[in-house]
Amino acid sequence: MDFVKVGLKKEIPAGKMKVIDVAGVSVLLVNVDGEYYAIGNKCTHRGCKLSKGALDGDAVKCPCHKSVFNVKTGAVMHGPASKAEPKYTVKVEEEQILVSAK
Repeated sequence: MDFVKVGLKKEIPAGKMKVIDVAGVSVLLVNVDGEYYAIGNKCTHRGCKLSKGALDGDAVKCPCHKSVFNVKTGAVMHGPASKAEPKYTVKVEEEQILVSAK
């Protein structure tokens, strides 16, 4: 599996999100209590940017139609979206965050 360097731990404090580019795909990188997760940044309902939504713990709410996704798994927690977000593998090496390029 190929990994892409996407930033440093200090750039994404707990409870924050950052949009990253992984092999030409917009991905949402999230820090939940010191653990990093990455899912697609494009809502599976109508394509709105999840990065413009609200993060609450391990859930991100789409700003357009209020679908809610679990950032740890990509699963839909609340519709109208019915399809999960793609999930990307994240690893941390010292201070560097890396995300799989699928």
